[in-house]
Amino acid sequence: MLSVTPLPAFGDNYIWLLRQDTSSEICVVDPGDAAPVVELIESEGLTLSTVLITHHHQDHTGGLATLIERYSPRVIGPDNPRIAGIDERVGQGDEFRAMGRLFEVHEVPGHTLDHIAFFTAGIPPLLFCGDTLFSAGCGRLFEGTPEQMHESLGRLTALPDETLVFAGHEYTVANLRFALAADPHNPDVTKAMEECLRARELDRPTLPSSLAREKRINPFLRSHDAGVRQAASAHGDTGSDVDTFATLRSWKDSF
Repeated sequence: MLSVTPLPAFGDNYIWLLRQDTSSEICVVDPGDAAPVVELIESEGLTLSTVLITHHHQDHTGGLATLIERYSPRVIGPDNPRIAGIDERVGQGDEFRAMGRLFEVHEVPGHTLDHIAFFTAGIPPLLFCGDTLFSAGCGRLFEGTPEQMHESLGRLTALPDETLVFAGHEYTVANLRFALAADPHNPDVTKAMEECLRARELDRPTLPSSLAREKRINPFLRSHDAGVRQAASAHGDTGSDVDTFATLRSWKDSF
């Protein structure tokens, strides 16, 4: 059975660790810091077989050089020459096998232009989406456009509702504070805030979420909703779903 656990880094990053119960081999996603990965490998006698990279930002790639030097793993990531050390550069529709599972690649530009996500079907299906989709939020548009991010999120939400969402950061409580303003009459948002505050008080991660849950609580996936549009209309154009999304993203940037 494949297990997924978080290795915290930099205060609010998660390096996701994939491990089969019967094997010492592991895979990590977005190792911005090598130290927690090295510590785990050395303390438990593990073998780092694969590294997955979603995009070029330093807090997702900063540990890569050290891990390559020490362990020589297979490195799979976007087709971006700015990221040194990638063995297999992948894009939309590509597939590969890792940790006994078949993964498919989805291009999800918006946060960055090179951003990709990794999806693997199964029970349950798993999605490693970096900084594109957060629980109750989405990434800032550093390089892409609102149209690109809206389309990228649509590509991800077309995956099965039961898909577990492993995002790159512990931003959920802050995102839910915005969701309470952007979707003020949504009882699912209020319930999610109560659950996530309890989890954080116990120093537990709020992730993974699920796509079904995100469709209920994430305002960036709900730009079609009348209540969200009404709340956003005080902050900008809500003439279309993309307009509403762009207004939500701009509003959140200064929230």
